[in-house]
Amino acid sequence: MSPKDCGHHESSHRRLLRLILTGAAAFIVLVLVVIFLIWVILRPTKPRFTLQDATLYTFNLSSPIPNTLSLTMQVTLSAHNPNARIGVYYHALRLHASYHSQQISLSTALPDTYQGHRDFTVWSPFLYGIAVPVAPFVLTSLQQDHDAGTVMVNVKVNGRVKWKVGTWVSGRYHIYVNCPAYISFAGDRSNAVGVKFRLLQSCSVDV
Repeated sequence: MSPKDCGHHESSHRRLLRLILTGAAAFIVLVLVVIFLIWVILRPTKPRFTLQDATLYTFNLSSPIPNTLSLTMQVTLSAHNPNARIGVYYHALRLHASYHSQQISLSTALPDTYQGHRDFTVWSPFLYGIAVPVAPFVLTSLQQDHDAGTVMVNVKVNGRVKWKVGTWVSGRYHIYVNCPAYISFAGDRSNAVGVKFRLLQSCSVDV
């Protein structure tokens, strides 16, 4: 094969390689543009959570084990999908009670759920904590709030969500929900068992 033929063969390979790379780049750009346009048109909005009520069964700061707390409560938590064209899949949701950023109950799992367009979902899980270790300074603050008549317990939810548009389903995104619950121990409620608190408290949601 002459040098001229080799040069022509090499040039053809380079042109073919450039065409393949150009086509691949154009395809990737097209896919990204389509995804961006779908995102802009649909304008997905993150779910809205509301802590409707909380029923307190046990709140014991005088456990025989030092620096521990026993807690039993049931909460009613609702989620609303505000999107008109996007469904939401909830995966591996777990919630727990927290006080001053310290977890004071075991984690409770919520069932995997699909939420259609503009649908509502309601869960009523129990939160348990038997002799949960609590830092001494946190326990002191908790006792002071209890004696003052009101304790703010945060109900926190962690998990994953996926968006569904038609037959397309997105990857999983982390969702974090924080719901403040103001529990009153004033008056007749100080030693009551099974007291329900109507809260209707909006929660902060990060996706």
